[in-house]
Amino acid sequence: MKLSHRITHLTPSGSDGWEIFYKARALKAAGHDITELTIGEHDIRTHPSILGAMNTAALGGHTGYAMVPGIAELRAAVAARIEARTAVPTTADNIMITPGGQSALFASHHAVLDEGDVALFVDPYYATYPGTIRGVGGVPKSVPAYPENGFQPQAADIAAVAEGAKSLLINTPNNPTGAVYTRETLEAIAQTCRDHDLWLISDEVYDTQLWAGEHISPRALDGMAERTLVVGSMSKSHAMTGSRVGWICGPEAVIAHLINLATHTTYGVPGYIQEAALFALGEGAALEDEVSAPFKRRRAITERVLAGQNVVKASPIQGAMYAMLDVRATGLSGEAFAHELLETHHIATMPGESFGKAGAGHVRVAMTIEDERYAGALETLIAFASTKAGVSA
Repeated sequence: MKLSHRITHLTPSGSDGWEIFYKARALKAAGHDITELTIGEHDIRTHPSILGAMNTAALGGHTGYAMVPGIAELRAAVAARIEARTAVPTTADNIMITPGGQSALFASHHAVLDEGDVALFVDPYYATYPGTIRGVGGVPKSVPAYPENGFQPQAADIAAVAEGAKSLLINTPNNPTGAVYTRETLEAIAQTCRDHDLWLISDEVYDTQLWAGEHISPRALDGMAERTLVVGSMSKSHAMTGSRVGWICGPEAVIAHLINLATHTTYGVPGYIQEAALFALGEGAALEDEVSAPFKRRRAITERVLAGQNVVKASPIQGAMYAMLDVRATGLSGEAFAHELLETHHIATMPGESFGKAGAGHVRVAMTIEDERYAGALETLIAFASTKAGVSA
């Protein structure tokens, strides 16, 4: 018996650089004290008030099949949130609720790609992007965004690979780099999409974690609402990663087809989880600020600890919960640096190469542990790097 080519080639290179994460978890299971700066998981849990709303909804009977597009109240609340943030008229008919942002990415690519179509994405990238495209039968092709440009994708680099493509996937604020795309960058992206008739899929799950600049949804740019699908999620904004609730915002006709797809795949999101998400959105910016506050503090910690030395350099940390650290001065690849740091100091980071070729010579740290321990881990990382570079820390 043979499995499908599609399922066996989602990640043709194997683990796509996640060896460090699995190695760290194995060491931890063996009893070692590991400082994990790997995955984007909050060090606070979902707020008790949200869990209370979830419990009330479950006990109130919202445990059966929910409406596949999402309950009307939540779709309307998401639409209102998006319209308030972007000034783009948005109704519930522009929204489908999904089992998290990853499901939304998968469904969005299903909507715009046929078998064999080329789909563009920006490198460095979130680890699942190429596999998501392969999973719907598309052919992934990367657009490099280089550290010397602050990891902002350049119009010429997009145009160089845009001919014949069907879609472009972007992520701002960005994981893994922390970059927030400027208006100039997004206008160039929008122009390329118009020139080459591309669908734009905009992953905006970090839109509440903004430390510098402004978050601009490309759906708000001229001529883009009709060709843009926006992916959103409660995971990062409300520390609801395990609840698996997100959404797609797009043209009504596209959403109608996506609802049909959901009927044949996920069959919606549990009602009690949707009720909890509705409650959480109703708490407004105050709760979102509470969830994002630790990462804002740790951004400042990162900048303070890195100041005064030139071995480890951070790309501008403008948004999201990560810092992309340039360790090329050590002479090591990001992967070699991460492996040796884990082996010698039990600090786990993600190699930049895990996120594509443009991240080579970097490591990504997730700002997801208690402040003092986080600062200490960075200090150890710098001392390790300085030793490798042959300079004093």
